[in-house]
Amino acid sequence: MSLHADLSPETRERLASQRRWSTITSLLVGLLTTILMGVILFLIAMAVQKEEIPELVSYSAEAEDDETQKIKKVQTQVEKKPAAPSSAMARVIAANTTSPVAVPVPEINVPEVSIEFGDGEGFGAGWGSGDGFGSGGGGSFFGQKTSAERVLYIIDYSSSMKSQGREPLMRKEMKKSLDSLVPGTKYQIVFFSGPAWVAGNQVQHSKDRRGATITDGSKKFEWTGKGAGGWEPKGKKQVPEWLDLTNLQLKKSQKIVKESKLSFGTSWKGPLEMAFDMDPLPQAIFFMTDGVSGKESLDIAKKIGSRARTKGIIINTVSLMEPKAQEAMGTLAKKSGGQFTIVNKDGKREPVDFK
Repeated sequence: MSLHADLSPETRERLASQRRWSTITSLLVGLLTTILMGVILFLIAMAVQKEEIPELVSYSAEAEDDETQKIKKVQTQVEKKPAAPSSAMARVIAANTTSPVAVPVPEINVPEVSIEFGDGEGFGAGWGSGDGFGSGGGGSFFGQKTSAERVLYIIDYSSSMKSQGREPLMRKEMKKSLDSLVPGTKYQIVFFSGPAWVAGNQVQHSKDRRGATITDGSKKFEWTGKGAGGWEPKGKKQVPEWLDLTNLQLKKSQKIVKESKLSFGTSWKGPLEMAFDMDPLPQAIFFMTDGVSGKESLDIAKKIGSRARTKGIIINTVSLMEPKAQEAMGTLAKKSGGQFTIVNKDGKREPVDFK
């Protein structure tokens, strides 16, 4: 026999409400307990992992007064020692300075670098021969050699070159000389008769032969003269520009040398002075003529030769089958520190020794 107690609806609802609150209360208590345990564990972990922070000690040098500070010059001396396979201690040099933090400077063992070039004497065969301009350029003309990196040819293209076989000899030697130029050489060619012009320009004399016009593309340059000699530029002067030694440029220059026509007059001063207007200046000049520049030839040679020496320009001269030009040409070469060669009628060369 079982006993049943019938509960009223109000009672059932009250019991259900109590169950819900009990469940909610249990959940809240569990959540708060979990959070509390997490906080406690976190604090314990932090206490365990806490490390003692080392104290940072700095040393500060007493700074000098700004007005009394001086910059000390550090002199580095290199002592040549025989090259050896052993290594030495390289010292690390630290400069004294004021710093908020003391930084230790370690000593590092590094191999000592030898500054020797070997056991031989010097640099081998030397830096070149001739005029002392190194191995970056050079060439030869009528047996005269130069190692200059900038070479200027000043060549007589006057009408008198037609006689005694001078013209073909000159053109042949010019081609040969251009072929002898060392790669890296810069060069230029100036022709002269009465006026002077850059090789390849056009020359037009006036009917009275007391003037000439040089045409260089769209540019024109005027010259005036007094017969065969005494020629000077009138107005703006032409300034030759250096040419790079390329195969194309070399063939072009040789073609110009071969085909350019001879002209009237012989005057030295104009073409020689053109050399001093070039930028940079030539280091060596090959100056060849078959005649004299009037009575003033010797005076021109003395003045130009002395001026060339002060500028570091060496003028090598060639007197082509003209005995009258030998004194002035020799003076020009000697005063500038150059070479002088006489070419006789049979083509034989006679280098002149100034010693």
